[in-house]
Amino acid sequence: MPELPEVEALRGFLAERLTGRTVRRVLPVAISVLKTYDPPLDALEGRAFTGVVRHGKFLDLALGGERDDGLHLVVHLARAGWLRWQDTLPAKPPRPGKGPLALRLELAGEPAEGFDLTEAGTQKRLAVHVVRDPEEVPGVARLGPDPLSPAFDRAAFAAVLDARRQQIKGLLRDQSVISGIGNAYSDEILHAAKMSPFRLAADLSDEEVTTLYTALHEVLSSAVERARGLSAAELKAGKRLGLRVHGRAGEPCPVCGDTVRSVSFRDSTLEYCPTCQTGGKPLADRRLSRLLK
Repeated sequence: MPELPEVEALRGFLAERLTGRTVRRVLPVAISVLKTYDPPLDALEGRAFTGVVRHGKFLDLALGGERDDGLHLVVHLARAGWLRWQDTLPAKPPRPGKGPLALRLELAGEPAEGFDLTEAGTQKRLAVHVVRDPEEVPGVARLGPDPLSPAFDRAAFAAVLDARRQQIKGLLRDQSVISGIGNAYSDEILHAAKMSPFRLAADLSDEEVTTLYTALHEVLSSAVERARGLSAAELKAGKRLGLRVHGRAGEPCPVCGDTVRSVSFRDSTLEYCPTCQTGGKPLADRRLSRLLK
């Protein structure tokens, strides 16, 4: 799943290519991708992009035009969605089918540039909204603070954690608490902080809160810098190269050499290093597991 660093890189990538350009047409291929109907998707045609903003894991493509009412094309790539830039789009419009293509946006001009939104798998959670205000998108309206915002300092982070009887892994992924962090970077942050994913937020000492905040900021900032300037096609591989534990079960921990282990849940898996994070004790590989005695 694209998380804050990749979505921020996509924001920059798209801002360079879209700002000032006019939409020729938008073609939905998978009906499930469009989550709004008013304004209609074709209301974007003839409008020019005025900028691209990130809200957590959401991309907000703003459009203006001769009309006074601005519109926003808001995209959430979900777990298996992606954006593919096309320097030259096919002349023939796409046909609905069983392939991964969900939506195509074509820019005015020759050759016809634009992008495809694709989604692998069968769950189809990729979401596109056309709205007058991004706050009309429920997922955007409920977002917590952005962890890389200057306002999100150590005190703000401590306030988020205060008295929460919630496992820190789940809290970091909760978009209503902190926006933009998903499964991969929560694993990386906890590894950098040398903290078990099953610690309760309310039980952290002041020193541990500081350690976790520092790890959060450093992991995300470094990932954003690594992703900056990469094309949309390069971002997935770039993300994996920068990960130390997530997706690396069975490999040696780059810090201590212990074997990275995993815990599987119904729809996700976390990775961690026992030596670095759990005092050498493996975590039981079952939902809501506790440290093995």
